[in-house]
Amino acid sequence: MSKTNNAATVQRHSSFVLCEGHSEERNWLCKGTCGQDCENCSSKLTKRGSREIVGAMASGTLASRLKQTGLGDKAAAVYAYLLENGGAYPSRIAETTKINRSTVYKVLLDLAVKGLVSEIQKGKKLYYQIGRPAALLKHAQYQIDLANDVYEQVKTLAPEIELLYSALPNKPRVLYLEGEKEVLTVYDDYISQKKPYEMVSFGNAKPIRALVTDAYYKKYRRAKEIKGITTRTILPDTPIDREYATEWHVDVSKKTRPSVRFIPRDQFPLEGEIAAYGDSKVAIVNLEKHTTAIIIEDKSLHRMVRTIFELAWRGASAK
Repeated sequence: MSKTNNAATVQRHSSFVLCEGHSEERNWLCKGTCGQDCENCSSKLTKRGSREIVGAMASGTLASRLKQTGLGDKAAAVYAYLLENGGAYPSRIAETTKINRSTVYKVLLDLAVKGLVSEIQKGKKLYYQIGRPAALLKHAQYQIDLANDVYEQVKTLAPEIELLYSALPNKPRVLYLEGEKEVLTVYDDYISQKKPYEMVSFGNAKPIRALVTDAYYKKYRRAKEIKGITTRTILPDTPIDREYATEWHVDVSKKTRPSVRFIPRDQFPLEGEIAAYGDSKVAIVNLEKHTTAIIIEDKSLHRMVRTIFELAWRGASAK
């Protein structure tokens, strides 16, 4: 049976329709038996009363989208090819996708195990057909269930792992942060300590204040007040730094307002912050050009930074 549409002869081939002059591997195929025309390989094929197959979902684009479902690069390419063509021999798949034939066999075996393709013996050769779309959804659900199982296992093991890690002797813990959003982790950590403490720091108010929003800084000040965190800090002697202890903290109690001393800006330039906080942590924040920070958890280093601070505190001006 055949019929004509826009001067193109259309032939029915079992479960799909095919334009004359186009190979099975290149043409968009109707997976039903409706006998619809392929409209000269135009942008879509329509199954009667059903969905449209859109040409924009050509194998390259479709393969990229399939990778987002958890399929690897090669698996996505093979699956997209079979989805476009209905079925093919491994040799044809390898030739068209430019994937090594032995790799194609491995990929097809893996897809078959997952139920995404089916394997048919044709003579002495294996022929592979695309599975029903529901199989891909089922595979995605399986991945979700597997990930949930792994998460539950890790959650169960986490306390034991944390206990073993904390028991390691003389092992400083170092966290490196890069970018403005990541560096805010330092300020979140300042207010996440479980016990009240005194933080001591060397800093520069201007770049620090530029890093955070008004809403964040208000929440930060309030959290320090609630947790009983007090602060002593040494700043460069500039107008904006002198506002730090007064105008920037008028909405908190006097006990929580930082105690500030000043050093000459031209002699001690500092674009960032060095702070000793909690009972064992040191933070070094660089805000000059490339925003980075390091958090080190080590009691000895914490004690050393506090000692250096106390020496500088004695020599800094309180006026």
